[in-house]
Amino acid sequence: MTYKYLVIVESPTKAKTIDKYLGRNYKVVASKGHLRDLPKSKMGVDIENDFEPHYISIRGRGDTIKELRKLAKKAEKVYLAADPDREGEAIAWHLSFLLNLDPEAENRVVFNEITKESVKEAFKHPRQIDKDLVDSQQARRILDRVVGYSISPLLWKKIKKGLSAGRVQSTTLKMIIDRENEIRNFKPEEYWTIPSKFKKGRSTFEANFYGVDGKKVELKNEEDVKAVTERLDQSASFNIADIEEKERRRKPLAPFTTSTLQQEAANRLNFRTSKTMMVAQQLYEGIAIGRNTIGLITYMRTDSTRIAPSAKNAAADFIETEYGKQYLGGGRKTGNTAGAQDAHEAIRPSNASMTPESIKDSLSRDQFRLYSLIWARFMASQMADAVFDTIRADIEQNGVTFRANGSRIKFDGFLKVYPSNSSKDNYLPALEIGDEVNATEIEPTQHFTQPPARYNEASLVKVLEEKGIGRPSTYSPTIETLRRRYYVKMVAKRFEPTDLGEIVNDVMVEFFPQIVNSEFTAGMEENLDDVEEGKREWVNVLNEFYDGFGKDLDKAEKDMEKIEIKDEPAGFDCPDCGNAMVIKIGRYGKFYACSNFPDCRHTEAIVNKIGVKCPTCQQGDVIERKSKKNRIFYGCNRYPECEFVSWDKPIERNCPKCEHFLVEKVSRKGKQVKCSNCDYEEALGN
Repeated sequence: MTYKYLVIVESPTKAKTIDKYLGRNYKVVASKGHLRDLPKSKMGVDIENDFEPHYISIRGRGDTIKELRKLAKKAEKVYLAADPDREGEAIAWHLSFLLNLDPEAENRVVFNEITKESVKEAFKHPRQIDKDLVDSQQARRILDRVVGYSISPLLWKKIKKGLSAGRVQSTTLKMIIDRENEIRNFKPEEYWTIPSKFKKGRSTFEANFYGVDGKKVELKNEEDVKAVTERLDQSASFNIADIEEKERRRKPLAPFTTSTLQQEAANRLNFRTSKTMMVAQQLYEGIAIGRNTIGLITYMRTDSTRIAPSAKNAAADFIETEYGKQYLGGGRKTGNTAGAQDAHEAIRPSNASMTPESIKDSLSRDQFRLYSLIWARFMASQMADAVFDTIRADIEQNGVTFRANGSRIKFDGFLKVYPSNSSKDNYLPALEIGDEVNATEIEPTQHFTQPPARYNEASLVKVLEEKGIGRPSTYSPTIETLRRRYYVKMVAKRFEPTDLGEIVNDVMVEFFPQIVNSEFTAGMEENLDDVEEGKREWVNVLNEFYDGFGKDLDKAEKDMEKIEIKDEPAGFDCPDCGNAMVIKIGRYGKFYACSNFPDCRHTEAIVNKIGVKCPTCQQGDVIERKSKKNRIFYGCNRYPECEFVSWDKPIERNCPKCEHFLVEKVSRKGKQVKCSNCDYEEALGN
């Protein structure tokens, strides 16, 4: 088939989708990502010569480059339609060089959503490659290369091979370790509460101790509690001393940015950041819906909450038709955070009227769940506030005040499509000042303050965004690198630093304090954003950075002493040579190895028995194992003779309903015991 125009995108899926929108004069092909980059074998940056990069064709991509050159020669014009961000702009720039295209040509095509209308409109307005965007990407790439390829060899020489350091990676690791130190140093403090239940007529309601003689009082110990309870006569009635009724409104949240999508997908769907981005990429590039392939969402790498007027109008039409005019949000404006790329929109559905249920059969389970989340969040952002009637009642006896708070939804507004666990009604009976009520339960309860929680993926992404460390597109690869290097491990879905991670962090803090300083890292991100906006030259930014970094590097090379990671004795001998076995730290964690290495290469996995017999064969023991992605699962130690596996931790008891084995699950409700086969569940410890 002949063609006049060649269109190059990154992804084969994206190419197939766009090819169906353009006419027969267009041929759409995929570069499959970057074709040119810095070499892996060396730094590839001439620091002395204004950080000049030495780019080479990526190994294994020669055939793709050759084919693209062949296709480009046959075309009247080549269009570069990589993604609308820094990375996409850099891919287009490298393609322009490899295909010997005119660098001033207006051949760059960008679109925020892959729909027929958007794509065709974009091809009416091609532009030149944005050199500021390219310089910003290039500066980040070179900066990360200089940091990584300067520090990592030092870590290999002074600690062990296979280690790495990075501008965002090392700062994130320090944050995780700082939180761990907070937990270690935390000293719990005692405090008390007095939850209570009251009754009026047949209605009961809950309240909590508030204060004494009209003032709020904190109960720090049992003596404080006794001073309160000694003033109470539970057999006597209490009086309603004060009532305050209000109408409260809750505004909907803005539509998703990359980071808020990652956080909400982690909290609501239990998706890891890498999974969220992978599924979002699929939804963006196109899904087969009937005979058509449609990009279902706008571009998913964005820190903007802006919405196009056409999308707002489409949402308003759908909301008014589907739910009624009273649910319209009145054209609410959404603002951007500092540094947000306003050229992008927020993440939203490409077609507001394409509900998740209407296309469910065309989506995988993960695609459906994520699309439902994106669709609902966007629709909610365009809907009316939720309205609550709230009531606060103060209940008194002998100067002791208990306070009851209640609320009920008066108008659900945006909660119609985006419900929240915190929006449940809490009803109080009809109460008036002067009413008498009776106490049915007053139970002083001792508590102790808890240390801050370890970061999970959602909370880590949130704090990275708040501190300005990295950018949305870097969060997922940063987290994956920390796990892959075994600097952190996941314990109950939260990040816990490993011994190796703490050793590397100690070295970084001592010799490269700027690299692990969150404020310095955030400031560097702002400088790089200035490059993107054309306010600064990228070479000047890198020179300023290297003035301090180069001095730190010289000092580290001179003063850093070799750190010997001593192997722990395993407590048994090697079955092959009889020498003592030791515990070593490898890429996937700790393992047993012969101390006579390299003469003897015997190794064994460290088996952690959980004290439960295998529910399948009844002979082996259930042990803790790890997947290739370092995720803990459970299996029989007789594998492969017995193939029992479970993501959830089995317990010794069987289900009282169906006799299948029970497992321990962690959810928002806390730890629970559930059946592996039926719907039986119970609170842990019952």
